[in-house]
Amino acid sequence: MTAELVRGQNHPLPEARLEVRVSAGKPIVAGATLSDEQGKVPGVEWVAHPGAPTLPGIEVSRQAAADHRLAFDLDALPRTVHRVSVLLALVPGAGGPVRFGAVAAPFVAVTGLDGTEVASYTLTGLDAESAVVALELYRRQGAWKVRAVGQGYAGGLAELLTDQGLPQAQQLAAGITEAVAQGLARSVAAPPPRTPDTDRTRQATAPAGSPDQAHGGTAPQSTSGTTSPQSPYGPGPQDTTRIDHTTAAPAGAAPTDPSAAAQPAAGGPVNYTHPRRQTAAPPPPPPTAPPAQPGQPAQPVAGDATGWSMDERLYNQVWGMFEDLARTAAAYRSAVDFADSRMEQELDKVLSDPRSRIGGQGDAAREAARAKHAQLVDQARAALDRDLAQLRAEADVVEPALPPAYARWDNPVWHGYQVPMEIPMALRLGDLHLPETEDLRIPMLVRLPLERGLWIDSGRSGSSDASLADSDELRRLALDTAVALAARLLAVYPPGEFTVHVIDPAGSGTSSFAPLVQTGVLASPPASGAAGVTDVLARLTQRVDLVQMAVRGGASDALPPGLDTAEQLLIVNDFPHGFDDRAVTRLRYLADEGPAVGVHLMMVADRQDAAAYGPLLDPLWRSLMRLTPVPDDHLADPWVGHAWTYEPGLVPPGSQVIQRVLSQVATARRSWNR
Repeated sequence: MTAELVRGQNHPLPEARLEVRVSAGKPIVAGATLSDEQGKVPGVEWVAHPGAPTLPGIEVSRQAAADHRLAFDLDALPRTVHRVSVLLALVPGAGGPVRFGAVAAPFVAVTGLDGTEVASYTLTGLDAESAVVALELYRRQGAWKVRAVGQGYAGGLAELLTDQGLPQAQQLAAGITEAVAQGLARSVAAPPPRTPDTDRTRQATAPAGSPDQAHGGTAPQSTSGTTSPQSPYGPGPQDTTRIDHTTAAPAGAAPTDPSAAAQPAAGGPVNYTHPRRQTAAPPPPPPTAPPAQPGQPAQPVAGDATGWSMDERLYNQVWGMFEDLARTAAAYRSAVDFADSRMEQELDKVLSDPRSRIGGQGDAAREAARAKHAQLVDQARAALDRDLAQLRAEADVVEPALPPAYARWDNPVWHGYQVPMEIPMALRLGDLHLPETEDLRIPMLVRLPLERGLWIDSGRSGSSDASLADSDELRRLALDTAVALAARLLAVYPPGEFTVHVIDPAGSGTSSFAPLVQTGVLASPPASGAAGVTDVLARLTQRVDLVQMAVRGGASDALPPGLDTAEQLLIVNDFPHGFDDRAVTRLRYLADEGPAVGVHLMMVADRQDAAAYGPLLDPLWRSLMRLTPVPDDHLADPWVGHAWTYEPGLVPPGSQVIQRVLSQVATARRSWNR
């Protein structure tokens, strides 16, 4: 199965001999640089480009083209090589635009020699850049992995090569431009298709026309560090969080084989139409349910939504259900409001006319107004019930089909859980429902990696459930919610890709944190006391600083050898106990700067307890997404502003599912570290 990467994501390479295939909408130059352990390119002999297309273990194209096949034999590379960067560039003399923002987003795929795709990546979000590092093939603990990079350079190849530490960057960039110009003077056909014995046959030719006409659209994508499009959440007045969701086709390969660049007709121009990009999401899979009878609604099917993979189809289907429920409830409420307003107007008209007060005219008019009101409300309720019945039927087939990242803890899918090798698209934080639909729950999904930290409210929120529970019970439930979310994050990340730290200054969360401690999935035992708080915050703050400097300097491989590059989660209990002013400042820094470089914050706190800090902590609360340990209607959608009731995803009483899952995570982590 192909791994469809987003910027910053990595994937293991199963073979040493492979190809990197490049598809673009215009002629581009493809090359590769070799870097040492410090991430530097020592000299021009470490660069494969059209003027020098072969190096030990590498062969690249000799000219600019819309399609490229770069061959790699990683076992044949010198032992001093620790990273191979795949470069793409638009250079003067190749014709057409000289910035990637004016062409279709390039698509790159790592394949085996038989053409089987291992990983793919579409370079979206480029604008003024004319050169880009598309992929990195790098060593990690003796094994090779691929990382989607997408780092662009407006200064072209010269700036790119300079950033990689090459002393002769300007001269080499000029030499590549000259080699490309010489190549354009020759008549070179597009790469021929391989035979069926060695590769997948290329299929139909691309349609004529400009790439911008045929494939001008690209999937919208928001990035923050190593992130993919995410549903942004932001607290509004009175701690109300607005829920937003943007459904976008992923930046990835089509499920069918790519078409070749159209072969030129005799004496005609070469058609460089982009062979892999599409302007729309792929069609949904054919329904497996029996066709609906005439006049009856279609039978729901799990995964019956657009998307390149089943996970994405289910993700889009869940959010489609959320939007449908929001809008059908809004239509019902609007119809009821209209009926109320109309009845009030008719009653006012009756009462304002003195003649209607004589005899039975007034009573008859009032009865008629009430009858019209009841009729309108009944019609609205019938429409609502019809839509809810369809949504309930859809939920009944979707919920059992959800993967672990989207499933409730009582879903049987957890009994067959295996530690994944790829990060999922999203994570389930709980369930959402409206007052009209107490029996219909919609999973609350957020994209991964997280773009905001979480605040689990351990105080009284004003809901009926919170008012019935005492303070100690609310704190325990808040910690249980935090542990369940942390366990879910650990379970859906590949081994070694997610690390959890705990700050418990007074040791009050010992029983709740027991599943994390006993299974050994924490980076270290929960920190206690003021000294423990200071130590953990200092280490994570230093990590944020180091990664920020490495990212801004383009030297990600220059990080200290012992630095944990996995995503980090810090759970803070009993805030502000054990926190001084400096610790609070560091906490705010982690909340603001951490998510962009893979450090996330989960606060378990009561705002009333932190009132002594006054407005100092208001920016901290606003930067976190508020969740509650008991049902509470503090979430609002962006379409009609409904107050949605959030229910946390707690483990059923007596269930040992978290312990079993975390034990598998700990075992996989130990095997990965060997």
